Amino acid sequence: MGTIDASDLLPADRLQAAALEGDITQLHRGDPHASVGDTFEIEGTTFEIVEVSERRLGDLTDEDARAEGSSDLEAYKRRIERTHGTTWDDENTAYRHRFEPID
Repeated sequence: MGTIDASDLLPADRLQAAALEGDITQLHRGDPHASVGDTFEIEGTTFEIVEVSERRLGDLTDEDARAEGSSDLEAYKRRIERTHGTTWDDENTAYRHRFEPID
């Protein structure tokens, strides 16, 4: 367990703002960017990583998409394709990082 920089997990200001508002409670990344128990801070609020798990993209749900700030899975897929310049492949994997405020 350690302290990570918020921008290592949430690289955009809008993602950090959404985490502060509770609109984002998890983020999938291509590689693990933290470990369970790690903490990070955004504007005086401390968050703790409560889960890191590798998942197949085809197993993601609408609930996952909402936890990452999208309205549903189709909107999430479109956003990921646009942001990363890639085509969604259900067989690819990513690491889910779930976090919660602890203050």
